Amino acid sequence: MLKPLGDRVIVTVDEEEEKTVGGIVLANNAKEKPQTAEVVAVGDGLVTDDGKKLPMSVKKGDKVLFDKYSGSKVKYEDSEYLILHEKDIMAVID
Repeated sequence: MLKPLGDRVIVTVDEEEEKTVGGIVLANNAKEKPQTAEVVAVGDGLVTDDGKKLPMSVKKGDKVLFDKYSGSKVKYEDSEYLILHEKDIMAVID
């Protein structure tokens, strides 16, 4: 499994619905970019200039809402992940 460094978080992005409320099937380029994901791995935390390690605000298993165009997509062992900085996560979904 991938282990993120520093304040990075690895998530699996939720798939966006392919049909509208009216039942119309959307083409891939017409879909909204998803902004929700599940956290699968969390780094150790950001280290400040004076050497203190700040704890992470999210944990494995959390559902999160993130900035629309943030992160880097990676493919590892036939799965796709998104690697985000903690600052790109806007909220934890209860």
